Amino acid sequence: MRVTFERSGGFAGLIVTTSVDTATLPATETEQLQHLVQSANFFGLPAEIPAAPQPDRFQYEITIEDGNQHHTVRVGEASVPESLRPLLNWCMEKARRG
Repeated sequence: MRVTFERSGGFAGLIVTTSVDTATLPATETEQLQHLVQSANFFGLPAEIPAAPQPDRFQYEITIEDGNQHHTVRVGEASVPESLRPLLNWCMEKARRG
């Protein structure tokens, strides 16, 4: 599984990105990521989750490739489904650690 994540916007307008391939992760992290993707029903989410434009709010884009599945979700901070939040948090932590 390959995950590409980007957070943009916010007050400073900084872009945070990371890309993770489970082939390079320890087994425990791979299992955790797979659980987060399944719990979020990621491949069942729409490509765009609409939100009213709000200044200084974050925008997220996450793309996951897993075998024959390939899906991208774009969502504004105010519209993040609760089921997706743990996956976004995991990706942000990975981006911060580099």
